[in-house]
Amino acid sequence: MLTKDLLRVSRAGGGYRPRFAAREHRPLAARAIGIFRDHVGDTRAALDAAVEDLEADADDFKLVRGFASLLERDAEFETRAAVPPERARRVAFETAESVGVVTETDRETALSRAADRLGVAPSALDDALYADRDARQVLADFDPRWSPDALLDQYDLSLAQTALFDATEVRVRSSDPKALVSAVKRLRLLYEVRKTPEGREVVATGPDALFRRTRRYGTSFARLLRSVATAPTWTLTATVDDRGTEREMTLTQDDVSVPGVDPVAEPTYDSGVEADFAARFTALGLDWDLVREPEPLEAGTTVMIPDFAFDYRYADFRIYFEIMGFWTPEYVESKLQKLDDVEDEELLVAVDESLGVGEDVAARDHRAIPYSNAVRVKDVVDVLREFESDLVADAAASLPDRLRPDDDAVSLATLADRHGVGEDAVEAVDFPDHERVGRTLVRPVVLDAVAAELDAGMALAEAEEILDAHGLDDASAALSRLGYRVAWDGLSGGTVREK
Repeated sequence: MLTKDLLRVSRAGGGYRPRFAAREHRPLAARAIGIFRDHVGDTRAALDAAVEDLEADADDFKLVRGFASLLERDAEFETRAAVPPERARRVAFETAESVGVVTETDRETALSRAADRLGVAPSALDDALYADRDARQVLADFDPRWSPDALLDQYDLSLAQTALFDATEVRVRSSDPKALVSAVKRLRLLYEVRKTPEGREVVATGPDALFRRTRRYGTSFARLLRSVATAPTWTLTATVDDRGTEREMTLTQDDVSVPGVDPVAEPTYDSGVEADFAARFTALGLDWDLVREPEPLEAGTTVMIPDFAFDYRYADFRIYFEIMGFWTPEYVESKLQKLDDVEDEELLVAVDESLGVGEDVAARDHRAIPYSNAVRVKDVVDVLREFESDLVADAAASLPDRLRPDDDAVSLATLADRHGVGEDAVEAVDFPDHERVGRTLVRPVVLDAVAAELDAGMALAEAEEILDAHGLDDASAALSRLGYRVAWDGLSGGTVREK
């Protein structure tokens, strides 16, 4: 983005159109880049004077200042002084107070004495006094990321972003709608997806009913354009509040095209609430895979894209999960209407208690989980368990009453994977040839062989090697089954003892 004072727009015919750079401005862009390169080692004051000279040669000084504003982001300025300026001023002022500076001669005397204290020449001390002021800083390095053509493209993007800062509504059609919606959600914009004859249209609106338009929200609108511009084809129509007058601005891929534009990547989630929930749920290691931004759901004339989906790992079964946070009343009502329109899908909704719509959600036959600040993972897991009990029962019904694995020792997890079911399903099956030791099925003959090799007083590490050799990785359960316990000798290790 550029600063608002550098915004260049045309309001001809009541419209609102950024005044983009043209091909004829390429030499001007090249000269701006050249000025920065030529002034490496010079002060900012000298650089600014050269930019002002270029402004005088241009038709629009704002265009030159816009170029300079972008180029300055690749410029590195530093303070160069024989003595750190703050220290130089402190010592000089202390000396001046003792001398009693009134005349220029007094000043030279004070500087000379201060320079002696600091071990530098008086002229070097004089230069250091204000070397940290912006005008005195030195352009130490300039490594531009843009060629003249790329600078024109970057300027057009930045100008359009600045024009979007005061947008109250943005409507976008894109050849990559999923990436577009992901960007909208990550930027925390209030949005909905409408089905139009031309295709799906994402509509992002400002939260005027909840709080005043803020710089953060305006910046989010501007940042959205970076993701929009990554699609091969797109159209963006914005309603802009132009000093109290609503105007319409339309942009396409022909207006804004930036080489190397990266989509919005941070934050990864719409909000801290979602990021926190995803991290805590994934850490549980349940039989449910968490899917971020699943496929859209048809909801009447619009489309609903839930925040998450839970896929049961051992069956073709999915539950959608939507987190409703702080939104405008109109937005909440729109969400609730979409829930009504979603058919033949299991949907779980976490509702911010401050919205006061939990009962409305529950009345629509959608499971509602109230939350404040953070969604409780336990509440979600409890609902998933309700579904899981039926799924486990169905999976268990598909298994025979008895199973005879060929393995001498096999874990329940391995056996469940072989049959494509969860561990809970195989636990209900009878294993006539094996005994269950912890979470492992073991033939009795294996247990007899292990018992013959174990002795009381043996080091735990040695006992574990014997157990591992027979396919028993749960040492605690196996030792307990064979009548042993572990006596711990501080940090030196454990010893196998009889119970």
